[in-house]
Amino acid sequence: MGGRKDGRATALVLAGKRDGATDPLALEAGVTHKCLVPVAGQPMLIHVIDALAASDRIGEIRVAIEDPAVLEGLAQLRGLIATGRLVAVAARPNLVDSVLAAADGAAFPLLITTADNVLLTPPAVAEMLEGCKAQGADAAVAFTRRESVLAAHPEGQRKFYRFAEDSYSNCNTYWLKDRAALAAAETFRSGGQFVKHPLRIVGAFGLLNLIRFRFGLGTLAATFARFSRRFRMTIAPVILSDGAVAIDVDNARTRSVAADVLEQRAVMMQAAE
Repeated sequence: MGGRKDGRATALVLAGKRDGATDPLALEAGVTHKCLVPVAGQPMLIHVIDALAASDRIGEIRVAIEDPAVLEGLAQLRGLIATGRLVAVAARPNLVDSVLAAADGAAFPLLITTADNVLLTPPAVAEMLEGCKAQGADAAVAFTRRESVLAAHPEGQRKFYRFAEDSYSNCNTYWLKDRAALAAAETFRSGGQFVKHPLRIVGAFGLLNLIRFRFGLGTLAATFARFSRRFRMTIAPVILSDGAVAIDVDNARTRSVAADVLEQRAVMMQAAE
């Protein structure tokens, strides 16, 4: 299927269990899936869906999860499900297979994010899509600068990718222009969690590219230009201005940080009214 006539992107939210295992946060919260762990009073998945649904740049929203009943059990989603805007698709054992399966029949472009990306906002979605268009990208990865992350919250992130001009954090948000761009994901079909299979990454990206990426040799843009040549498509980094989008909920600390940021946003919205 080609691109949407209305210009909107299809959103894919990865909400399945990684390797089928129950996440420690989910166990602690007494829920079946990490995406159901409450943050600031709402399951983290609801925060992500709310941001996507509020964006006029997003059409259909697909959620990759093993059991559609998980979504049907959330009263906040029933309206979107009833209208057909929110659709459950079967998650696979690893993230890459989930993306490939969920993209089947989807209208492109495809915006991919994760259910723990609770600080995603409609402005960040728009900034991502505009950045992809401006760079003529076939595929894109969202980053934000270290100073932006720390401005959002001083404990927001502790690990950054260091490059010649700055340090960045990944925002767990990706974009594919069309079905041909899935070739990049196909490279990792059997890879599972890539960090556990370094030789597969080396084969895909090339040893020199990986060394440059890992140790920050050169600029971020130059690194992605090399990735682009390797894959024979334009893979672009898009720098988001809101550093909070890099704060995904992975543990008790980041859950608390995300709750703080959400509460700060709520106070600011009330003050603006």
